[in-house]
Amino acid sequence: MAARPDILFLVLDTQRADRLSCYGYDKPTSPNLDAIAADSTRFAQAVSAAQWTVPSHASMFTGLYPSEHTMVQSYSVLPKDLPTLAERLEASGYYTAGFCNNPLVGVINNGLRRGFTSFLNYSGLLTSRPNQAGSHPGLISRYRQWFKGKIATFLNRVQDAFARSDALLALSFTPLMVPLWQTALSFKGNTQKSLEDTANLLIKRTGVQAEQPVFAFVNLMGTHMPYHPPRRYIEQFAPHVLADRKAQTFLQRFNGDVYGWLAPLTGALDDHQKQTLDGMYDAEVAYQDALLGQFFDRLKVSGQLDNTLVIICADHGEHLGEKQYMGHSLSIYNELVRVPLIIRDPQNRLEQGSVVDAVVSTRRLFHTVLAAAGIANERELALDLAHSQDAPQRDYVFAEAIPPQNVVNLMQKRQPELVKEMGCDRVRRAVWMGQHKLIETEGSVAELYDVLEDPTEALDLSAILPENVEVLQDCLQAFADRSDQSLAQAAATRATDYDDPEVRRRLEDLGYLED
Repeated sequence: MAARPDILFLVLDTQRADRLSCYGYDKPTSPNLDAIAADSTRFAQAVSAAQWTVPSHASMFTGLYPSEHTMVQSYSVLPKDLPTLAERLEASGYYTAGFCNNPLVGVINNGLRRGFTSFLNYSGLLTSRPNQAGSHPGLISRYRQWFKGKIATFLNRVQDAFARSDALLALSFTPLMVPLWQTALSFKGNTQKSLEDTANLLIKRTGVQAEQPVFAFVNLMGTHMPYHPPRRYIEQFAPHVLADRKAQTFLQRFNGDVYGWLAPLTGALDDHQKQTLDGMYDAEVAYQDALLGQFFDRLKVSGQLDNTLVIICADHGEHLGEKQYMGHSLSIYNELVRVPLIIRDPQNRLEQGSVVDAVVSTRRLFHTVLAAAGIANERELALDLAHSQDAPQRDYVFAEAIPPQNVVNLMQKRQPELVKEMGCDRVRRAVWMGQHKLIETEGSVAELYDVLEDPTEALDLSAILPENVEVLQDCLQAFADRSDQSLAQAAATRATDYDDPEVRRRLEDLGYLED
């Protein structure tokens, strides 16, 4: 049996696909990712299973949709009977390591860290760092480690409490608390340090047994709010901010208004505000891309890159004022659920330098990694993304935007009229089939979009193509019925068996399926 590859699972938290040059953006935000994409397989229409961190990561770690794995709230805990990707890999002999900058994944005790031999956290109240190789701690050192462990346990309980308590969450949004946890608590972590530590593991292999393959999961928070990129990137992508006091005042207020990252806008941003947010977001994308370039150069020089399955994706995107939304709590539009997905496969199961146009779900990364590691079962092999390259799209793809309840509760206290107007407390679901995407929000009319011709979802086709709406509604309703049941108990792995003969016949009539 051929040696199994190392696997690098790199999640660019909050990275929109449409802000990367390799996805058609007209600004040079991502030259290093572009270079990787040119030598990889790029998925043009990758869709996240959810609109925010916890359910999206859980879907990538389990292969299930959010309502199936039930990780839909900040206080959710992954069911013990659901094996995670890291658990499966560790059981098969992989050294599993996490390098995480998002506290919702790396700090909160929700089960997402299950199966990792080593898990390093770079954000929150107490960060962790790799052990020094070859050290033999004496009595004082062991005492310090014991004391640090006790403190870590206490602080992690504090952070868990903030994730689960509406009152503590509201407290964290006050003007006094925001600067504290953004700066002192390293909210966005340390991108450069986490990439250095990841490269050290893959190249130096400290603590890894001879011939043992490595699975490295990395989460980077560089493009997440607040925006504080180095000056040289502001000069390139948002130069007006350096000279315009009005823009500086707006940005300062925005960076400190955490509630404003979550709640919809009461009105549209003006052109000047939109330009400021777009430019600063692009600057953060470019800065993170530069750090990624250094990281991949190091892997390339060492020869490690040729032995590593590289998966680069995002857990979700970000609203920057589009359709009156900010952040990534509520909607299911493309700004949130269309994400970059780039796979560089040393086993050549995927064609290098190719583009896959079919709509695919990032939940299938679970199956793809297991297949690459040689441990996927027959059902999992069927969902391996290597099978999507040349196959016609014959399957439904779904996404779910179940509102974070603590965010809704906060909005109900501050802006109850906005909750009602924008449906902030309603579940949104979407189905993709062929070139069409149907969105349904509880209690509202459906929306139909052409994802190829109208990626910004500016033209609702529901009144023009009512037959398409009707048949896709049947598909989505079947999924929603099953989803509602699954929230009470975990369901089967695959959620695509909505094969009512009449529905399939109508899909074929509309050109969504082949005869």
